[in-house]
Amino acid sequence: MAYSGVHEEGARPASRTVSPARKAGGGDSGDGGRRHGRRRGPRRHRVLRWSAITLAVLILGTAGAGYLYYQHLNGNIRKGERSSGDSKARKAEANAAGQTPLNILLIGSDSRNSDENVKLGGSRDDRGNPPLGDVQMLIHLSADRKSAALVSIPRDTRVDIPKCTDPDTGKTYPATTDIINLSLARGGAGCTLATWQNLTGVYIDHWMTIDFAGVVRMADAIGGVDVCVRQNVWDRPTAAVPGGSGLKMRAGTHKVQGEQALQWLRTRHAWGSDLMRARAQHMYLNSMIRTLKGQNVFTDTPRLMGLAEAATKSLKVSEEIGSVKDLYDLGMQLKSVPTDRITSVTMPNVEDPGNRNHVIPDGANADKLWEMLRDDVALDKNGTAPSGGKKTGRTATKAPSAPDDEIGVLVQNATATATLGPVGKRAGTIAGELVRKGFSRASKDATAGLSEDRTVVRYPTADLEGDAQRVAKSLGIPLSSVKKSTDVSGVTLVVGADWREGTAYPKQSEARAGDVPGNADAINGSDTGQCMDVYSVYRW
Repeated sequence: MAYSGVHEEGARPASRTVSPARKAGGGDSGDGGRRHGRRRGPRRHRVLRWSAITLAVLILGTAGAGYLYYQHLNGNIRKGERSSGDSKARKAEANAAGQTPLNILLIGSDSRNSDENVKLGGSRDDRGNPPLGDVQMLIHLSADRKSAALVSIPRDTRVDIPKCTDPDTGKTYPATTDIINLSLARGGAGCTLATWQNLTGVYIDHWMTIDFAGVVRMADAIGGVDVCVRQNVWDRPTAAVPGGSGLKMRAGTHKVQGEQALQWLRTRHAWGSDLMRARAQHMYLNSMIRTLKGQNVFTDTPRLMGLAEAATKSLKVSEEIGSVKDLYDLGMQLKSVPTDRITSVTMPNVEDPGNRNHVIPDGANADKLWEMLRDDVALDKNGTAPSGGKKTGRTATKAPSAPDDEIGVLVQNATATATLGPVGKRAGTIAGELVRKGFSRASKDATAGLSEDRTVVRYPTADLEGDAQRVAKSLGIPLSSVKKSTDVSGVTLVVGADWREGTAYPKQSEARAGDVPGNADAINGSDTGQCMDVYSVYRW
């Protein structure tokens, strides 16, 4: 298959072009209303990777027949270390049935460290450079396995990247603040996983990556997916903006595959912005899942074997799921979710005040989305009952081991976030409040640089659980935030970013199923009426 018609030409275009409405609003940028100057490698073929990884997981759900073939597929799979960075995220507590949510991070690598990837990705000058993770998406599967969320974070989101050590080279990278796609080059997929965990507070069980060659391999195996445009579209170079995917089609619904599918997923300018490209990618993925379910691909053995072959050759996975059996188990769990219980969203974001070409999380809206994922609240409203996230009204289970004035409590200040510094003297303020309430042995910890999204009371051993619960209750902290941890030597109150002021823990509103922030651009997996608007410059 020839791909020459897909490659962009000329200088690298900006990632976030301006919508038609914004362009009409004026502004003298000197570039026809668009933003340029982002520093990243060429983006040829990378945008198909996220859908290819998800397809691979679904395919592998039924690809275990035949011992020799099983061993062959096992040999195809490449593996790596799950986490290579500093992160304190903890796995969610089990529900009443003993189930926990499952989170898988999907990463699209722009690696050019092979002849095939150089041919597909372009610039030979980038060969040997550490790859960037330009496509990043979290699959969240609810504890009851009845709903799922697909959550994208824009590649130019400025975040705190933790200290990471590359498991292949042993090189250690210090903590830094930069855009999230650079995390892959600072310790591999395990560093990207740690970055996500620190940003969201969500424990991530596994990661999967795929490169250019894997994308093309999987694109050839898909067979065709329906997409829709409201106007004729031609994503081509213009006088103001070079490059373009080459996508050209008339208004309406079309089945795309191979090179045209790649063009659809790469298209950015014709949709008006990089964020709208994420919407087009989500629409494609939802359509692909519906197509696979409708074709009963899981029972079509010959086709399934071909797809499994392509999938295992295309993936690199975290080592704890580095076998066909492990991937089979994952696939069977993902396969069971109905399409109307799958919701695709993009992290709510706003322009970075320090760099107009970057974005940052949109404060309360992003926090609300992370809370829904942490508490396992379904992003859709189509369940017979809320999927996960139901508050249990947990009450104290153990009596304190000593009176309040004999309970030792260490208070830590972890109010810093990716965009806000820590609140000064916060540990001392809360320790003082505990003393006022009768906990005379409460004291502050002077450790700096701590960061926690949510306030938590930790205790090291079962005999101190009642003490920790008593401390939490005195300040109005929910008992669901009392956690056993080997990281502490005594009862430790960690004041998080959700409690930056006041001496009483702020009452938290309970998230409800389907209550997704309005700027998360949610799309339901069963919605067949989705259709992309075309920016006027790229109509014909």
